[in-house]
Amino acid sequence: MTATTWRALLKGKHQLSLRLFLLLNAFSAGFSIVSPSANTQHFTAPIIMVLVISMSCLLWQFINKKKLININMVSLIIGLLWAWHIYIKVSAMPVVDLNFLIIALLAILFIGSISFINNIQAFFASCLPATAVILWLDHGANWPRVLYSVVLPGIGITIQHIIQKRNDNFTRRLMDKLLEEKETLNDLSMLDPLTGLYNRRGFRNRLDTILALGSGQHFVLLLDIDHFKAYNDNYGHSMGDQALTHVSAAIRDAVRSRDVVTRYGGEEFMILLTDIDAERAIQTAERIRQRVYDLKIPHLFNDDVATHVTASIGIAALEQSDIEEALRQADTALYRAKRQGRNSILISDSLLPA
Repeated sequence: MTATTWRALLKGKHQLSLRLFLLLNAFSAGFSIVSPSANTQHFTAPIIMVLVISMSCLLWQFINKKKLININMVSLIIGLLWAWHIYIKVSAMPVVDLNFLIIALLAILFIGSISFINNIQAFFASCLPATAVILWLDHGANWPRVLYSVVLPGIGITIQHIIQKRNDNFTRRLMDKLLEEKETLNDLSMLDPLTGLYNRRGFRNRLDTILALGSGQHFVLLLDIDHFKAYNDNYGHSMGDQALTHVSAAIRDAVRSRDVVTRYGGEEFMILLTDIDAERAIQTAERIRQRVYDLKIPHLFNDDVATHVTASIGIAALEQSDIEEALRQADTALYRAKRQGRNSILISDSLLPA
């Protein structure tokens, strides 16, 4: 779940709550017109307004699903209309009918408590106007019963509101934590776990960013540790992993922070030198080769070159954003460096003077 889907979920809950409130009020208003609970006029201005407003808002909600209606304002308006309706009906009675008052109050409380189980403000906005009018019309004779009828669901909704708010806060914190962990995992998925360098996926991600900037000349270096299979076979893979870690650190220390160092294969590394000319790229490659040589990692099975770990490097220019062609040329230069004695640097044919 993302922040966007979280907001969409809250918006959906808001819309469903409002639609239920409007539907129940429309039904209740229609029922009051068809079958009034007191022997007085069937139609009153407020009851017709409740019906019209409820149906209009419902229609608006279905037509404009992305736009929210202020639920507290709608609740207050409809609550005031119900209070006005009760006042008109009671004013037309020769004697105040307590049963009518109780039935009207319970109907309003039922609609509010069902629709706004998690919205205490909307609940009281819809119920308090009618409650105040009923207490006034009854002259406070049955105020304990009236208040009990309002306070009981009010307490229940308040408790439910507090519980839901805590659940929402917990869910939001959990979602934020999961998003942080997702970003961390995305970052880790772009790194080689042994050396901490970029893997091929991480390189592609950085390359897209660099190419999007579209400035300067870039060069690709392919580096391979000489006779590394023999090193692993004779010293063991644990020592081989240590050698890879030291070599990767030497490469990283020899380049600039804006250059991209990637573990391209088992003992093969790829370095993207950004915004640099050919002469400085060759100088950087030589610095990398020398740093690896200076590690003095014993390698007795590399005696045709040295008695410690060395590296060979091929260099090619990255032209027209064609990374595949640059890698092919760098790999060809690396292969030639291997054949010509290792522990050396060769540039691709495209960089040779005509």
